[in-house]
Amino acid sequence: MNKEVEHSSVDADDEISQQSQRRKGGLVTMPFIIANEALARMASMGLIPNMITYLMGSYRLHFGKATQILLLFSAASNFTPVVGAFIADSYLGRFLGVGLGSAISFLGITLLWLTAMFPQARPPACIHPTGDCKSATKGQMAVLLSAFGLISIGNGGLSCSLAFGADQVNRKDNPNNHRVLEIFFSWYYAFTTIAVIIALTIIVYIQDHLGWKIGFGVPAALMLLSTLLFFLASPLYVKITQRTTLFTGFAQVTVAAFKNRKFQLPSHNSPEFYHHNKDSDILVPTDRLRFMNKACAIKDREQDIGSDGSAINPWSLCTVDQVEELKALVRVIPLWSTGIMMSLNIGGSFGLLQAKSLDRHITSHFEVPAGSFNVILVGAIFIWIVLYDRVLIPLASQIKGKPVRISPKTRMGIGLFLSFLHLVTAAAFESIRRKKAIKEGYLNDPDGVLKMSAMWLAPQLCLGGIADAINGIGQNEFYYTEFPRSMSSIATSLGVMGVAVGNLLSSFVFSTIENVTSRGGEEGWINDNINKGHFDKYYWVIVGLSALNFVYYLVCSWAYGPTVDQGSKASAEENGSNDVNTLIDDMGSDTTG
Repeated sequence: MNKEVEHSSVDADDEISQQSQRRKGGLVTMPFIIANEALARMASMGLIPNMITYLMGSYRLHFGKATQILLLFSAASNFTPVVGAFIADSYLGRFLGVGLGSAISFLGITLLWLTAMFPQARPPACIHPTGDCKSATKGQMAVLLSAFGLISIGNGGLSCSLAFGADQVNRKDNPNNHRVLEIFFSWYYAFTTIAVIIALTIIVYIQDHLGWKIGFGVPAALMLLSTLLFFLASPLYVKITQRTTLFTGFAQVTVAAFKNRKFQLPSHNSPEFYHHNKDSDILVPTDRLRFMNKACAIKDREQDIGSDGSAINPWSLCTVDQVEELKALVRVIPLWSTGIMMSLNIGGSFGLLQAKSLDRHITSHFEVPAGSFNVILVGAIFIWIVLYDRVLIPLASQIKGKPVRISPKTRMGIGLFLSFLHLVTAAAFESIRRKKAIKEGYLNDPDGVLKMSAMWLAPQLCLGGIADAINGIGQNEFYYTEFPRSMSSIATSLGVMGVAVGNLLSSFVFSTIENVTSRGGEEGWINDNINKGHFDKYYWVIVGLSALNFVYYLVCSWAYGPTVDQGSKASAEENGSNDVNTLIDDMGSDTTG
């Protein structure tokens, strides 16, 4: 009797807690969450454009080594979000994930600022006119790499911001929920894009004209403000307290499916044949990847299920939810891998050197900093988001006479194709730029400025920005809607995981091409002097890989089949449902046909 009373009391407390959480969240939390992410993005992105200059100038690193460090730093910064997502979903929760990530990022940027503040943290200045330059010591490099490491770790926690923000507005009982989420993802992306524009203009300008001390101090101050604003709104947030040990769950499903591999699955999918949580929305497993269903199939209820309804041995019998979580991850991996190509590039340092070789004057007295040209790419992202959300979709809906929406999976494919066109344009332009440099006599002069406007970089940057916007937003929404809510942090971190792998692949391709093309003392494609190098040929190699990747995407997209919202729509049509909510859910229909 006492146990029943205690159990009822716990249930009542849980219900009160859930009701309290439902009253929180909403639009009131958006300014704090978006400000946290925007300021953090402004701080981190403000460090990147001129970092190659800082490493080559203040730390005496050669172009190749500095580029490798930055590629690996970028890879780490985009890999830690996956680790952070697992830890947040399994142990800490997304609130603590974002909060701790913000604080650690602040420490990393502050440490980087201190390397600029104290001369002892860097190699001494070169002795002129002898040109005697000392390299950085192991201790100095350790401090520098520690700063990069802390920033990367902090970014792992900050990456939960998108899923944490979605928790505030995601209401499954809202029939317009798909559209609300799409708007949230788009405007979250838009405001962080504005932050990046500010970083690429104002912060880069400060670094070029006021030096590294102030240039790194401003990002540190912005990161401090980002952290304080996030914690300021703590009482307003929905904080999901569910803890799901996903690593363990995935391992249990794998082991249980293997143990039960010879077990014959029931001929009918009925709830009594499968083990599921009492409050689960999923009572039977799906037919896809059916061999995994053996992990949650009940063989003998008396031997498998305890008196409290839980599995006696979770390594032999798992829940339907656990099976479906692993299925979702396995099914998404092929499509996810197609996005890796979006991040395969020469490295941001090449764009800086390329811009420096061109005429950057807007007027006779004002010259655009070379590190600011990526603002064209970021501006294209922002403009496309506004046009898509406020012009193209409403116009298409008006023409068709009903709400329309391009599916996330389709947008991923469009983004990949535009990325291919971006690389073709970049390869063609670099070929033209190099020929003009040689014609004007700058073959042996890497500091020479061509009689060619740097605005010729705009077409490739615009194409790259639009491709990133279409593919990136499509990926975020695709993962978030396809995965169970318990995996939403992982879902929203998969995109940046693709960037991490892309950066690692870039580093591998960079080293391979450098080694292969410079064999036998030959002048390789990779050179500190971009006029002597053959970066145009490098681009054409990536163009070929991008074309193959697009074909691979088409195969993966076909193999994946319909998405969750498409499947829901098809099921409703089969049942002949004319319910108003079903008509509203048609907003999630695919318009690819």
